[in-house]
Amino acid sequence: MSASKPQSLKDLHALLKRGEVSSVDLTREALKKAHAQSALNAFTDINDDLSLQQAAAADARRAAGEDSPLLGIPLAHKDIFVTRGWKTTAGSRMLNGYVSPFDATVVDKMTAAGGVCIGKLNCDEFAMGSSNENSAYGAVRNPWDLQAVPGGSSGGSAAAVAAGIVPLATGTDTGGSIRQPAALCGITGIKPTYGRVSRYGMIAYASSLDQGGPMAGSAEDCAWALNAMAGFDPKDSTSLDRPHEDYTRLLGQPYGHGSVNGNRNGNGNGSDSKPLQGLRVGLPREFFAEGLSADVRAAVDAGIKTLENLGATAIEVSLPRTSLSIPAYYVIAPAEASSNLSRYDGVRYGYRTPEYKDLADMYARSRSEGFGEEVKRRILVGTYVLSRGYYDAYYLQAQRVRRLIAQDFLNAFTQCDVIAGPVCPTVAWNLGEKTADPIQMYLADIYTLGASLAGLPGMSVPAGFGAAGRPVGLQLIGRHFEEAQLLQVADHFQRCTDFHLQRPTAAQGV
Repeated sequence: MSASKPQSLKDLHALLKRGEVSSVDLTREALKKAHAQSALNAFTDINDDLSLQQAAAADARRAAGEDSPLLGIPLAHKDIFVTRGWKTTAGSRMLNGYVSPFDATVVDKMTAAGGVCIGKLNCDEFAMGSSNENSAYGAVRNPWDLQAVPGGSSGGSAAAVAAGIVPLATGTDTGGSIRQPAALCGITGIKPTYGRVSRYGMIAYASSLDQGGPMAGSAEDCAWALNAMAGFDPKDSTSLDRPHEDYTRLLGQPYGHGSVNGNRNGNGNGSDSKPLQGLRVGLPREFFAEGLSADVRAAVDAGIKTLENLGATAIEVSLPRTSLSIPAYYVIAPAEASSNLSRYDGVRYGYRTPEYKDLADMYARSRSEGFGEEVKRRILVGTYVLSRGYYDAYYLQAQRVRRLIAQDFLNAFTQCDVIAGPVCPTVAWNLGEKTADPIQMYLADIYTLGASLAGLPGMSVPAGFGAAGRPVGLQLIGRHFEEAQLLQVADHFQRCTDFHLQRPTAAQGV
């Protein structure tokens, strides 16, 4: 672990505001780190000149009197958000070399806030994967151990933040793809309520599940970033039209104070030593059953004890259909992927094979050569479950199960305010360890899929280390639209722990 404390967005903002450093300085340093740590394979595209132009523009805005939390801050975008000036490939050969003529809404919002993009971040192809080994541009390596996976699909985002290349990155979460890599790389990441962040310009995987969110060093940094990212977008039919929120408003406040919703059951009289007094933390018994490794269990248990020491009360709850989340997800998501990816046929979009006999042969060859094995596997599954004679038996049944899973969460939230537990059953596994067994890979998502199917906000907070010194994340899940409360709880947790301040040395010098 590094000896120096990583700089938060607040630290960097203060340096920029005082004029002790310029955005150009910060951007040059970030680009230097990105090039020096190329062995992580975290980036799919870097454009030094364009990044420095954005940095100079940010410095000019500050010189003109403008000031905002992200103005001049280096960041990077997952290669699933279309971005002018950079290649956007979704980690796939199908889109190799594609440069978008427009920005995704998330990119546009971050740019408007003054963020400086230093590049595009590697990811599992079309966001399909839990290890970032499915990218057409090679696997990303975990900065804590270069022989380990960083998690997926937002593995490049997690690795870049964990390695200290950028303080902030965007990610997307369909079934856990922000929370799981955040946990395996020892950073903080939050998946907002479905519809909070615009999907316009986000290359689609499963449209009813995909959700963008920030990945950063701390809950406070994620709150700052979410302020810039979130908001209604008329260009996205799934975007929620809700009043603007300040996601930092509860940071540092005792639980129950300053909340729009108030404290439902607590007395709201938390002190400095017990700031979470009145908070009820639900522990799903299904999250602590067989399958959870002992090292992860120990770190999560310690994290829950920390919440109790802060005044929270732990309550056992049940999410009885947790085991059904995997089959439900792996019917619904592939079905939606089958539909979304049908546009990549070599005619309208994407790679076209150079040799073919006729139109049908061109379709078959282009898709076979352009898509990777995992994407083809999910397209086949999705096409099958949507086919005549199987739609009712599989897809509609999975949607019914999805509704029951959502109801399980609603029932649990009658007894608690926040749900806590592990993010992943194990710490990061070694590269290549699970690639031959897709089912074992899918099981890594067992604790994250339920919140995604229910559209709930969830986040991962660094909570310690397990086997071989690899990070463990504590998952926090909240009610719909209660991201500010989740960030409040996570922030109090981080005020009395230092796991989020620890950074790896494995990537140094690569």
